[in-house]
Amino acid sequence: MTPSRTPTDSVPDRTRPEPDEVRVAVVQPAAIPFDASGAVDRVVELVAEAAAEGARLVLFPEAFVGGYPWGLHFGTSVGGRSDAGKETFRLYYESAITIPGPEATRLAEAAKEHGVILAVGVMERPPTRGGTLYCTLAVWGPDGALLGIHRKLKPTAAERLIWGEGDGSTLPVFETDIGRVGGLICWENYMPLARMALYGKGLEIHLAPTADSRDRWQATLRHIALEGRCFVLGCNQYVTRGMYAEGLPIAEELEGWPEELCAGGSSIYGPDGSCLAGPLTGREGILYATLDMREIARQRYEFDVVGHYARPDVFQLVVNERPLRSVQTRAEGDPGGA
Repeated sequence: MTPSRTPTDSVPDRTRPEPDEVRVAVVQPAAIPFDASGAVDRVVELVAEAAAEGARLVLFPEAFVGGYPWGLHFGTSVGGRSDAGKETFRLYYESAITIPGPEATRLAEAAKEHGVILAVGVMERPPTRGGTLYCTLAVWGPDGALLGIHRKLKPTAAERLIWGEGDGSTLPVFETDIGRVGGLICWENYMPLARMALYGKGLEIHLAPTADSRDRWQATLRHIALEGRCFVLGCNQYVTRGMYAEGLPIAEELEGWPEELCAGGSSIYGPDGSCLAGPLTGREGILYATLDMREIARQRYEFDVVGHYARPDVFQLVVNERPLRSVQTRAEGDPGGA
């Protein structure tokens, strides 16, 4: 008589390629603002360290390359912008990177050398667009190919002084050997419809690079893990005032701010809402976790926000994924052309 299986017996999962367990790394580096080359150097070093520990996916924080300018308002007030603020923006603009570009090539080479999926928050300067910067999450595959980018849809508060808005054309979820990977940046994660757009694409590993180090941010990450029944990787920087280089034209804007500008708070959550690593606060470091990808199916048996727990007869979401450009040209003979 064949004995019945117990829940702990090994049952092959034929719905996804091996392995069923994936080791990931969330890097919480010390900030290197206004220095893209220095930040890329640090990414290359830390990717090697994470890969040596077995990580197959390595995540870096929001705006790590180029810098998240805590405490600065770039000389702006209602009705005016100072010369020092404009000069600081020029410096910030020059610390942004283009994709493709030399810094992006180095990041791609690091991903390929170590065979990892590499996701990095960068300040992006599109080569064909004037002075607008984008807060971008760029993702490279283990072969060094750019899988794609996500540009932050809605900068928060004073971020709108220095960053443009992305559009629906950069809301990808990438099919990879370790699962379906996508992400939103910082307070975009508070946007229910943005989350639903990713859930609808089968999101399994959610990347949430951020600049929010408050305790309440952990509730957001945990909620997303439970709502999407997915793994959530929250990633932040560790930042002090002393990490700004001397000679910043608007250094006086930092007066009154604490020495520790961002404590970090990076963490990793599972699809049952459990905290798998972190939060890491008060220093730089790397968090690791081994994700049991089979846990997603176990948890979605109870709740699948775009499956059996959805009501498309009552609620539907329409996402405009067309690239939106302020200038569009049509040649003679094109539909709608002169």
